[in-house]
This record gives sequence, structure tokens and C-alpha cells, in this order.
Amino acid sequence: MRAPAKLNLHLTVGAVRPDGFHELTTVFQAVGLYDEVTLRRADELTVKVTGVGADLVPLDATNLAARAVCLLAVQTGHDPRVAIAIHKGIPVAGGCAGGSADAAAALVGCDALWGCDWSRDRLAEAGAELGSDVPFALHGGTALGTGRGEQLTPVLEKGDYSWVLALSDEGLSTPAVYGELDRQRQTGPVGVVSDPAEVLAALRQGDAEALGRGLGNDLQPAALALKPSLRLLLEAARDLGALGAMVSGSGPTVAMLARDATAADTLASALSRAGLGVAVRRADGPVAGARVVGH
Repeated sequence: MRAPAKLNLHLTVGAVRPDGFHELTTVFQAVGLYDEVTLRRADELTVKVTGVGADLVPLDATNLAARAVCLLAVQTGHDPRVAIAIHKGIPVAGGCAGGSADAAAALVGCDALWGCDWSRDRLAEAGAELGSDVPFALHGGTALGTGRGEQLTPVLEKGDYSWVLALSDEGLSTPAVYGELDRQRQTGPVGVVSDPAEVLAALRQGDAEALGRGLGNDLQPAALALKPSLRLLLEAARDLGALGAMVSGSGPTVAMLARDATAADTLASALSRAGLGVAVRRADGPVAGARVVGH
């Protein structure tokens, strides 16, 4: 199985809800940067992780892919003793929902392994129990997310978009970034994104320039406060001709939108030569959600 990274093209963070989550309005796009997940029947449930940042991924029952296997096993009555092998292509703790992608891939994989034949919507409903981004990782494409991000509405769009992702040397904790935003809001006004209308209109028109202007993320000021060096990447993106740039989700990955694939390749090369970010990746979107790609 493989499952894609996600970008938040727009993210408005509202008040804390009674369940402890923040109310969100976001526009997701799945992009072609993938985690590969392999499942096989085994004598016990195990997790093995390879790839960049593998040492940061838990190998115990807290791993999201392992939790997905156990959840589907309980709901379908199957044996959860599965060996899970994950190869990370999505930045770890980078704001691109790599853990949620792994969970989505595990749900799709167990559904195939056990012959459950669940619909994508049914898997997404189960996946929402694991994390707010899991339903989108299952569906992919581009979607408007509300609630805590798990309530999805497909977005009318046309065209493909060329992204450059600049990866940082250290991840950021999602709870820490939300906590910093809450702290900032208690001490004074911070910039907020009003609504996703500009982004949605740009997607409908297939207008990359308008999309670049409309990119926004309420979590960006908090991510910058916790990791000020991200400003250098945002400034470099502007100086090197990106149509727009933002911290992806809770960060610290910075996503930059280019005019087209050629411009994206040029931007990625310039960033690499400048030594900005530990690594630079190219990805196009939108792409499909978690899928079985082999047996």
C-alpha cells in the first residue's frame, strides 16, 4: 500500500471545543510524496520502520498504523497479528500527516488482507477515531475539511499544481504548536485567515497564481515562534519566485507553490544549492488517497 502526504492550502483554527480539539476549516490537497506500507500475517503484531526519520516513529502499540490494524480487527472480528513494514517518504513530524497516511494505508491493507470489502467511506468513518487527518488520507484529492478536519466535502477543481517542500532538521510537535497559538491569542491579536473562499475560487478556476496568493495557515505564527529559522525558507521562496509559500499544517515543512513543473524543478534546485532545509522534495497534486499497489 501507499498513502500520500497532505498539504493544508488553507487552515483556519477556531476555538477549543468541549472534546479538546480546535474547530477547523481547512482545504486539504494530497500530493505525490508517499509512505509505503506492507502488511503480512504474522505470529504477533509488529512494526518496522525505515527511511528518513524512522528513528522518530514509535514501534509499539501507539504507532498509528498498528492502532489502525487493531481497530479494524476489533470491528471485523479478524486476528490483528500482522507484521507492518513502513518506509517513510513523508516527512516525520513535518506537518504533512505522515502518521495518518500510515494509518490509512493500514486500514486499506487490512481490508484487502482480510477480505472485508468495506467502502472507502466506511473505512474513513473508522479512521476518524484514530486521527483527524486519516479520513482525508483515505480519500485523497482535494477537499474541504470542517469539524476537527475529519468532515470532508470534495472540492471542485481543475488542473495540477507543482509543489516544492523544504524539510527541516527537526520536527515540531502538533500539540505544542496548537498550544503556542492558544498562548499567543491570550496575550494579543495574531493574524488569522478569514475563510477559504479565495483558495476555493482559485482551485475552481485552475489558477495557480491566485492559489499562491490565497495560501494561508493560522498555525504559521505559532510555528515561526517555536522555530524562527522557518522565516528564512519563507523569504527564500518569495525571493526565488514561488507563487506562494506557507508552513504546512503544524510545520515545520514549508510548502512552496510554483507556476509549473519546470519552475518547481528550478526552485528546488536553487533551494538545494543554497543549503536551505535539510532536504528539498518535489511533489505534484492532487493525487489519490491510500491505495493497494501490490501484493
